[in-house]
Amino acid sequence: MHNALYMAPFDELSDPVVAVEVAVAAEAAGWDGIFLWDHMWRPSDRSFAVGDAWITLAAMATMTSSIRLGPMVVPLARRRPQKVARESVALDRLSGGRLTLGVGLGVDTDGELRRFGEVVDEHERGGILDEALELLLMLWSGDEVHHHGDNFTADGVCFCPRATQEPRIPIWGAARGNAGARPVRRAARLDGIFPVGVTGDQLARILETIHDLRGSLDGFDVAVIASDDEGTGDAEHDGVTWLLRSIDPKVSAAQAVEIASRAP
Repeated sequence: MHNALYMAPFDELSDPVVAVEVAVAAEAAGWDGIFLWDHMWRPSDRSFAVGDAWITLAAMATMTSSIRLGPMVVPLARRRPQKVARESVALDRLSGGRLTLGVGLGVDTDGELRRFGEVVDEHERGGILDEALELLLMLWSGDEVHHHGDNFTADGVCFCPRATQEPRIPIWGAARGNAGARPVRRAARLDGIFPVGVTGDQLARILETIHDLRGSLDGFDVAVIASDDEGTGDAEHDGVTWLLRSIDPKVSAAQAVEIASRAP
């Protein structure tokens, strides 16, 4: 079982300098990973300040050497896959092959998508996400890519350098407990799943579905958020490989560093 911190770069933690202090403390304390929420905006009554996950992760990568890093999750439907391909490879090489890429639909909480004119319909966003994933994997290959889809185009391009990790940067697909089968089927084609807001029964059904689709859970990551500070609950399910301790977005910088400094 791997242990990681799950942190929103909001309020005091929106400062990359502060977030790096948390990552350094976590690595020293023996945590295996630190993953950041990836948001563009939050209403001021929730979090006035919002930090950029990717810039913050790059800063973390330069100041750590072993802890695993990644955005959890990237709302890929509102990103250009060619930009994500460049950013992810750069971050993977900068970190020495420590990137895990979380992907998902994102949410329109308080209009985070709508306020920027992004696609809100979940079914439509699902189609965009699937095509973006397809193109991202092709661009990561280093081969010449010819793609003409409903949402994206890549006309005879070759992206180099490739990532440090082989055969590729691992991807975890997010899936909510009430989201239906499509996100689970998507994640089953990837390297892991990040179930969000699931009950124990929902998690068991998700893992059963993935087992049926893949034939086994061997080599497949299942990352769950700890149900309490002791790390119990969902971790008891067979197949769980990562347990994420969530740092409340409203904690102070000092409190976050103190949490990270405790051995998992």
